[in-house]
Amino acid sequence: MLYPFIRPLIFRLDAERAHHWSLAALERFPRRSPPAADPRLAVRIAGLDFPNPVGLAAGYDKDARVPDAMLGLGFGFVEVGTLTPQPQAGNPQPRLFRLVEDQAVINRMGFNNGGQEAAFARLAARARTGQRGGIVGVNVGANKDATDRIADYAAGVRAMAPVADYLTINISSPNTPGLRALQEAAALDELLAGAIEARGEGGPPIFLKVAPDLEPNDIHAIARVVIDRKVDALIVANTTVSRPPLSSGLAGEQGGLSGEPLRPLALQRLRDFRHATGGRVPLIAAGGIASAADAYARIRAGASLIQLYSALVYEGPGLAKRIASGLVPLLERDGFGSIAEAIGA
Repeated sequence: MLYPFIRPLIFRLDAERAHHWSLAALERFPRRSPPAADPRLAVRIAGLDFPNPVGLAAGYDKDARVPDAMLGLGFGFVEVGTLTPQPQAGNPQPRLFRLVEDQAVINRMGFNNGGQEAAFARLAARARTGQRGGIVGVNVGANKDATDRIADYAAGVRAMAPVADYLTINISSPNTPGLRALQEAAALDELLAGAIEARGEGGPPIFLKVAPDLEPNDIHAIARVVIDRKVDALIVANTTVSRPPLSSGLAGEQGGLSGEPLRPLALQRLRDFRHATGGRVPLIAAGGIASAADAYARIRAGASLIQLYSALVYEGPGLAKRIASGLVPLLERDGFGSIAEAIGA
């Protein structure tokens, strides 16, 4: 409730500095238990039971510093990362921009993170102290200077599997040169085969995160590989390099665009992948989700779960709880007894 009053103060800070400030604040707040969820919001996919379908997308908590604090804010699950095998600084600053007039964000972070070893220690400590009570996924990527990026993904899966409830293979960032080429069918098949082998028997589910900037042939090729390799879920989608009409003077900054302007494209890509997979692969919607109505539209279009990040910049830390509670009257209005009944309806 206080966020509308403190937002102008936060917006006086550089966007990346404000991001780090928010993480530091969450680390210092008293830990709170996740709020009780309405049982109608529960979703089960990939053998995991999500108390509600509202998730935190990768990119906010890159180094697994505050997953439990975010669960305490009402998220049904949290995805940390993107984590690379070796620490890396990412791209030069400034690299994160608020487009306030457009309710949008442009970033060209470049997988800046402290590396998998440090994040593993945090997540392992969480498990040892009994804090592990919510679903925390780990998003893995390749180092920018890796000579064999597919090997980097396999290494990440192998390293992080013991502390992850699920693993996301992120080949959709526009800020690591050449990374999106791994979405091509042959490369993707090799990548997924290596990741599945690295996970081993009994390991966590593997999700794949794809870009919104895909042609129809790309979508169908990805869908075939995902089905053949029995990927557990698809996250649709990451940021876009396209530029719809924007009002902000920062619209020309390079990087991935997220927030409200991404909403129509991300929704269309979700529909495209629903059609291409024939409903055989669970879908997780991301991009331009800022309200219960936005989340419900993705669920009706075929998403089992949704993720958000950029909307937190504008709507504040209570957003996840508001969206989750706002889904209940929408289900009641349309005569659904649960989220599961509304998926793809």
